[in-house]
Amino acid sequence: MEARNSSGSFLTGLLIGAVVGVAVGILFAPQSGKETRKLVKEKAIKAKEKASELVQKVKNASQKIKNRPQSEA
Repeated sequence: MEARNSSGSFLTGLLIGAVVGVAVGILFAPQSGKETRKLVKEKAIKAKEKASELVQKVKNASQKIKNRPQSEA
């Protein structure tokens, strides 16, 4: 059970770190405000898509684990 909490915490930290890193990189990039807003919007859309894909993968993996026979667990 502890392994699940550790991996969940790691993924949460990784996601937060990635978001902060992208935000800092965008804010300090030498672009106009209009270009920066466009870039932020594009990155947000891509991040949302990747997060949805990750959630689906996690759901699929957890469903496989849930449906395993008890002898394999």
